[in-house]
Amino acid sequence: MLEKFLEKVEFDSMADFRKNYRVKVPQNFNFAYDVVDAWAEKEPERKALLWTDDKGNVEQFTFADMSRESDRVAAWLQTLGVGRGDKVMLILKRHKEFWFTILALHKLGAIAIPATHLLTPKDIIYRCNAAKIKAIVAADDPEVTKHITKAIPDCPTLETVITTADVAPEGWHSFNEAASAPEFKRPEFVNANEDLSLLYFTSGTTGEPKMVAHDFLYPLGHIVTGKYWHNLHHDSLHLTVADTGWGKAVWGKLYGQWMAGANVFVYDFEKFNAADLLRQMADFKVTSFCAPPTIYRFMILEDMSQYDLSSLEYCTTAGEAMNPSVFEKWKELTGIDIKEAFGQTETTLTVGTFPWMEARPGSMGVPNPEYEIDLLNPEGRSCAPGEEGEIVIYTDRRRPLGLFREYLYSPEATKQAHNNGVYRTGDLATRDEDGYFWFVGRADDVIKSSGYRIGPFEVENSLMSHPAVVECAITGVPDPVRGQVVKATIVLADDWKDRKGPDLVKELQAYVKENTAPYKYPRVVEFVDALPKTISGKIRRVEIRGGYRSKSKASQK
Repeated sequence: MLEKFLEKVEFDSMADFRKNYRVKVPQNFNFAYDVVDAWAEKEPERKALLWTDDKGNVEQFTFADMSRESDRVAAWLQTLGVGRGDKVMLILKRHKEFWFTILALHKLGAIAIPATHLLTPKDIIYRCNAAKIKAIVAADDPEVTKHITKAIPDCPTLETVITTADVAPEGWHSFNEAASAPEFKRPEFVNANEDLSLLYFTSGTTGEPKMVAHDFLYPLGHIVTGKYWHNLHHDSLHLTVADTGWGKAVWGKLYGQWMAGANVFVYDFEKFNAADLLRQMADFKVTSFCAPPTIYRFMILEDMSQYDLSSLEYCTTAGEAMNPSVFEKWKELTGIDIKEAFGQTETTLTVGTFPWMEARPGSMGVPNPEYEIDLLNPEGRSCAPGEEGEIVIYTDRRRPLGLFREYLYSPEATKQAHNNGVYRTGDLATRDEDGYFWFVGRADDVIKSSGYRIGPFEVENSLMSHPAVVECAITGVPDPVRGQVVKATIVLADDWKDRKGPDLVKELQAYVKENTAPYKYPRVVEFVDALPKTISGKIRRVEIRGGYRSKSKASQK
């Protein structure tokens, strides 16, 4: 399959990859037709999706199955008035219907908007009106149904609501109706490459979420994700831990994996439990695993000797920077390095640790050859090794596959981020003499104290290696002498909660001084029950800076 799209598929070194990676871009590319249906025609019995759930259900779908089911759903959606350019929100958790539906929308030239089941009625109303959403396909979940139903009167563009429940509420359609749909006929014209196919709402860490619009070429940008970061092959069974409402799902559960011919493993659970996940990986012999660092942190706390992970070949992580202590413990327990990467909702993987490279704990890796990436200091000069700068992507010579088209209906926001041939990520990093990138933090999160610039991640990384700390966030707070001082907002491990107080504060401060430059230690420490987060799980440092307080707290200075 990859031979259709790449001038060269196999590489023997990072230098070879950088020099010779080239994508052959077809006209009117459509992932559903050109990859899924192509696999179904070429190798109909090739395994595509192994879906399991926490109730013991197991279903293996081939590419022939995926082609047939997506045709069926596409034909049904046509009868409901969904067509090219229409926007359809998918609130489907990890249910198998997500894959049938997103492929169906691709086949119709419609725009899929994956969304989390944690949306409130207010969130749904905002999204429906901001994007002019025409239909919603939702999981059979009483809370989801209730929230959508409550939002409907305030969503004038919303014409159709669909549930995966066998019996639909009044005014809703049941997904089961697709079984009686007429035979699907491919529309005469489906899409041009630059047409929009996918829309994500950003996490809204600093304001109302923006709408990140991707075109039909976006999946081609994920060849690197599946083939050269996840290192997948035709016999791989790959598990990415992500709900389908997040951009990470199409990074790890769809595009790059199927272009590489791998079988995608899905564990559809209601509540995360590290032991359950390990059991699934062992029972089904998962070969490739990707999860955010938080998941790895929970897994290494389990007795992993109980689980046979001998089938596991490759491990990756993204979403936040990984603490070296977690990397080292995972390698001790499994013998496998964790390969990190960096990207945004607006991009595909932009910086990664690839198979030909040494994994350096805490480093994101090196630039993906699809992107021309640099670090710029505040004066706009390219940074020297060790110098902190903003990660930028140059687009003046060519537009990289996977970069977003625009913030929909927000030309000013688009221009602010992407202008004069430069896309500014808003993320800060350093790079070493070997070209490895090291994450510092969001530009808005950097703390300026007594003339020093302090990135939150290094301090967070230090605290996270202390056994008392389950989770933490580093922010700056005003100080009349230093301008700002470092504040640590900390969630304690259960067996440390009765020790919170001045003595533990001093212990943690001393610990940071021992593990980082002493000037970076947190002069303010607050213990909380939970950190404020967006619905996608990202820490809202802006809320902490604005005076967030938990019901349970103890602050010391």
